[in-house]
Amino acid sequence: MSPISKRAAWAKRGARAATLTFAALFLSGCDAVLLDPKGPIGEAERNIIFLAIGLMLIVVVPVIIMVLVFAWKYRASNTKATYAPEWSHSGAIEAVVWSIPVVIILILGTVTWIATHTLDPRQPIASAEKPLEVQVVSLDWKWLFIYPEYGVASVNELALPAGRPVHFSLTSSGVMNAFFIPQLGSQIYTMAGMQTQLYLKADHPGSYMGLSANYSGHGFADMHFTAEALDPAALKAWVAKAKLAPPLDTDAYRTLVKPGSHAVARYGSVATGLFDRILNQCALGGLCTADAVSMSQIKGPVPKGKICDPKSQKKS
Repeated sequence: MSPISKRAAWAKRGARAATLTFAALFLSGCDAVLLDPKGPIGEAERNIIFLAIGLMLIVVVPVIIMVLVFAWKYRASNTKATYAPEWSHSGAIEAVVWSIPVVIILILGTVTWIATHTLDPRQPIASAEKPLEVQVVSLDWKWLFIYPEYGVASVNELALPAGRPVHFSLTSSGVMNAFFIPQLGSQIYTMAGMQTQLYLKADHPGSYMGLSANYSGHGFADMHFTAEALDPAALKAWVAKAKLAPPLDTDAYRTLVKPGSHAVARYGSVATGLFDRILNQCALGGLCTADAVSMSQIKGPVPKGKICDPKSQKKS
């Protein structure tokens, strides 16, 4: 086979591979939910992704083009190409290959610094409406959502008011986990004995995928839920229907906390202070962490001087 025929064969193989790659990407049925945000936090994070990709393409695209151009121009059969075996350095090239990446890194660093503070999960979302409080507990392997404002709870189903911010208080019953609704943004961890906070907002009514983003055992794959962003009338109806369900008392929680997957469930009432007891690791009995800390501080700080100084005692 002649060199020209070989190059033509490789070109055909490359074209075929590129076609199959694009077909796999666009026909696989994958849903790029991160690039289809439905809230202000998700939208801001998507914009950062686009900005980072755009800045990196400033380097990637020219490099790919130069690789192809140089490979073609300096091929063995091109006798017109400049042959400079003694060439070893160019100050201009050195300046370009260092200055452009440095500028990109400075821009990315600035964007990261600003976004880290602007998109802090604890940062409230500006709104004329008061955020809805939702308490979240990651269990093995299910999600428990408690709504103090409504006095109800649900498992593997999260009801949100569309257009109104939501303040999440999150903890775990045991294993560390991660709460994530990709289209709304901001993954955040849940840990036993600790409380994290997160503000999110759904701009439009709809059903959004929620999941665990941290491996937590063999039931991890089933640890997902649906976030339902509802208009006021639909949310009111959802709460009314939830109130008809059985209560979430200590016995119900003892059953719920057992490891295993769980179907969607609702609870018409919630035992007083259940989330705080879960947070303090005493939901099923025993001494609460907060009480233990308070008891340890009853004696107060250790005095700087001697507790008993014989010289200060009066003689009898």
